[in-house]
Amino acid sequence: MSLANPLRKVASKLMAKFGGVATIRRVTLGAYNTTTGTAAETTTDTTLRGVLEDVALREVNDLIEAGDKRLIIAAADTAAVPTTADRVIISNRSLQIIEVRTIEQDNTAITYELILRD
Repeated sequence: MSLANPLRKVASKLMAKFGGVATIRRVTLGAYNTTTGTAAETTTDTTLRGVLEDVALREVNDLIEAGDKRLIIAAADTAAVPTTADRVIISNRSLQIIEVRTIEQDNTAITYELILRD
């Protein structure tokens, strides 16, 4: 019997009870326009709840900077794995996803830990 599905449900319930509102903005690049030299972007928003906190100073390295934030979301609350191309909107602030860490049990994602930067 797998422990992953009950853990996914518990993670989702905990985020719903204790988490704040966040929006994952999935950014998809469209066709490249050779005239303007840009590619059109299409965005899809998913509103969910997650726990936001500062990264610990001991975690600061070449990738993670002091002042970065960590958002923990339940994997069951999002249809797709967030990527570094996506953005997170919290309190009308758009934050860049620097790193995505997956916490899993039996090869099933339970939560995603997103490292965010202004």
